[in-house]
Amino acid sequence: MTAETEPNLSTTRTTCPYCGVGCGLLAKRDDDGGTQISGDPEHPANFGRLCSKGSALGETIGLEGRLLYPEIDDQRVDWDEALDLVAERFSEAIAEHGPDSVAFYVSGQLLTEDYYVANKLMKGFIGSANIDTNSRLCMASSVAGHRRAFGSDTVPGTYEDLELADLVVLVGSNLAWCHPVLYQRLQAAKAERPEMRVVLIDPRATMTEHIADMHLAIAPDGDAALFGGLLAYLAETQNLDLAYIERHTEGFDGAMASAQSISLETIADQTGLSETEIEAFYRLFAETDKTVTVYSQGVNQSSIGTDKVNAIINCHLATGRIGRPGAGPFSVTGQPNAMGGREVGGLANMLAAHMDIENAVDRDIVGRFWRARNLAAKPGLKAVELFQAVGEGRIKALWIMATNPADSMPDADAVEAALQSCPFVVVSDVVSDTDTMRHANVKLPALAWGEKDGTVTNSERRISRQRAFLPSPGKARADWWQVAQVATRMGFAEEFAYDSPAAIYREYAALTGFENAGTRDLDVGAHGDISDAAYAQMRPFQWPLAADNAKPEKRFFADGGYYTPNGKAQFVAVAFERPKRADNEYPLTLNTGRLRDQWHTMTRTGKSPRLAGHTSEPHCEIHPKDAADIGVNDGDLARIQNEHGEMVARVHISERQRIGSVFASMHWTDQFAAKGRVNALVPSVIDLVSGQPALKHATVCVTPMHAALFGFAVCAAPPVDTGLDYWAMARADGGWRVEFARAEPMADIAEYARMMIASTAEMEMLTYFDEAGGTARIAFFDGRRLEGAFFFSLRPVDVARVHMTEELMTSFDDPRARFRVVAGRPSADRPDPGPVVCSCLSVGANEIAMAAASGCGDVDAIGTALGAGTSCGSCRAEIQGIINAQPPVAARQS
Repeated sequence: MTAETEPNLSTTRTTCPYCGVGCGLLAKRDDDGGTQISGDPEHPANFGRLCSKGSALGETIGLEGRLLYPEIDDQRVDWDEALDLVAERFSEAIAEHGPDSVAFYVSGQLLTEDYYVANKLMKGFIGSANIDTNSRLCMASSVAGHRRAFGSDTVPGTYEDLELADLVVLVGSNLAWCHPVLYQRLQAAKAERPEMRVVLIDPRATMTEHIADMHLAIAPDGDAALFGGLLAYLAETQNLDLAYIERHTEGFDGAMASAQSISLETIADQTGLSETEIEAFYRLFAETDKTVTVYSQGVNQSSIGTDKVNAIINCHLATGRIGRPGAGPFSVTGQPNAMGGREVGGLANMLAAHMDIENAVDRDIVGRFWRARNLAAKPGLKAVELFQAVGEGRIKALWIMATNPADSMPDADAVEAALQSCPFVVVSDVVSDTDTMRHANVKLPALAWGEKDGTVTNSERRISRQRAFLPSPGKARADWWQVAQVATRMGFAEEFAYDSPAAIYREYAALTGFENAGTRDLDVGAHGDISDAAYAQMRPFQWPLAADNAKPEKRFFADGGYYTPNGKAQFVAVAFERPKRADNEYPLTLNTGRLRDQWHTMTRTGKSPRLAGHTSEPHCEIHPKDAADIGVNDGDLARIQNEHGEMVARVHISERQRIGSVFASMHWTDQFAAKGRVNALVPSVIDLVSGQPALKHATVCVTPMHAALFGFAVCAAPPVDTGLDYWAMARADGGWRVEFARAEPMADIAEYARMMIASTAEMEMLTYFDEAGGTARIAFFDGRRLEGAFFFSLRPVDVARVHMTEELMTSFDDPRARFRVVAGRPSADRPDPGPVVCSCLSVGANEIAMAAASGCGDVDAIGTALGAGTSCGSCRAEIQGIINAQPPVAARQS
């Protein structure tokens, strides 16, 4: 029995395709063709735990919306014709304009083997480094900070350190929603050791605050000043590890002089925190030896992101808190294979195997190993620069793989215009219709998760296998195969004669060990001759794993051994000026980010009705004071605008949001909403060291969106857009749910509703009109089936939304039961569960509130009664909020 079929013949061990935690999964095929997903109890990243997205993976692997055949100009062709054209157009551009006239834009959704082949072709044989990745948008500043301090892009610690620490500092990381399984591990550790302390440093009181002993509501981009001040405080209070500094570092005096140049008063101004708050945090950090600082996009996605990273690392170097159990700086990655992409040179300024494109020795090593015909000698264009070059006409041919830059890049409207103007665009993807795909001259169908085979690396340097458990649909093929086929057609057949992912992995592993001898951090040379059978059975492991079979260390740098020329870590003197603040025209700071149950641009999660239940439309979070100043109420629609673009979102008023800031989710695209693309508002401002865009800091204004008519609908088929000013649709069991609004009134509401239904069948129509109240309710039935129900109002519609989506799955055998549809409310024997709070077990807010009112006084009691919060745990903070909102028992009894 192989690892592919453990623990029984119908179950496959694989790895989750979402965040960088890298959870192990068990995928079990049903007799009816479905797939059941569960956590792998033996995988060391998650030990069987899953989040809501991972547990819903089985709902997202259907073939609806898939790109299944190659296309040229929207016409189906065979693979040979498509690949011949790609090779021909890239070769023509190179011959006429040089290697830098072409580019690849790749993705952390690729497997390491895909990434490796694409990087090898572009940098080793085309002769340009114009290959960059969407990981530039999330992790580039961490990479740059690591390289400045350590001489290499090395993550020193492991997930176990979060459990061993006495203090965990979370900086710009909503761990509960963005890395839920790490949050679960931290939560369990804190429950076992209540003396452990957790500090959350974030402008918002995110759901991660539920676990925090201290929340510092820091001003956007105040992190560098906060940690600069911490370094000075550590010196002032004699909490430095002078022996470590002397033996293993240099540059301390310069970094300290910079840190001591800012006063506590200045730090308070830069951070928006009180001096009391700052000093309390400093004392806690200084007094706690076993400290881990976890940071993510709130640090990286900034125009000063690299300085923030180095300000954090400086504090750990100064105290020797690095590479030891329970101590170190820890960058958590956003995508399943952001780390793997970094390892094989997916970034435009790196070579494969963590080697440096600007280093002549490294270029010589890689060039000889690859037998490269035209190795790139200088860094290529980073993501923002790359798409600017496309827009300026300098890039003549562009190949985009497994990502959607028309939505995910900053200044997204300009990126879409650049794609539209590019002479030749190739897109490899699994879905047929994205905001990027519509600009493709050639569309290449790729294998999706569950169909493809290879490896990924998680945030703690752990390499795991993704294994196929589904057949390849249509003519879809692996990304590595597509690139190798184009390379062959460009004249590089011998160097790209791969017949399997195992063959690619062997070559990559051999390169990491080639002429290494401990001089480079990344070494999996022990797998340089791995057999196909051993590759199939590979279990998760952390690198390094050198060919000399020396026992690998789990952590780096406890005793020095940095990858700088002199082997010492480098302190970095950090600048502490915050970027431009909001002004009178655009008085609010826009912070963008993820939601709990959605992923990137929803090409996968958007298929799951369960995941859509928690947040079904673009939303923005605003503090009550700002909402009052703007003139919006909870549930209103608002326009978020600046000189770059516009977004329309549903308002959620919350004291968790910092005054002067507005949070908006990043997931919505033109496929799911009108004007839901938040990155249309984000300028192309980048960190000058890393090239990472400042996706969390744009200045905007927010105004009410005035509408003459608001609406909500459930439909068996996607509705037809008939000139709505706002709409957002989401999956529901049996169909779709839609929110919409119009600036102008409708003359014939019933006819308008009929036009929105895609069905051509003869339908029975039930209506209810309240002209005085300005409401209308219309339902359409095709026999026993509800085809659509529409609710119109002069204000945001008040209707039991979850109940209405359930009606799409109801068989209306009794005609009298159809009248409850236009009522919009469930009958007494079918209570409305309310908006979904626990996606894992589909428990609604009303159910939780009723249980709390009945005596369930804490989250654990709710879990016992309803199951809510007992699976992934990401909803526990929301459950607590519902409990807190209940009146005291005495008030309920009076």
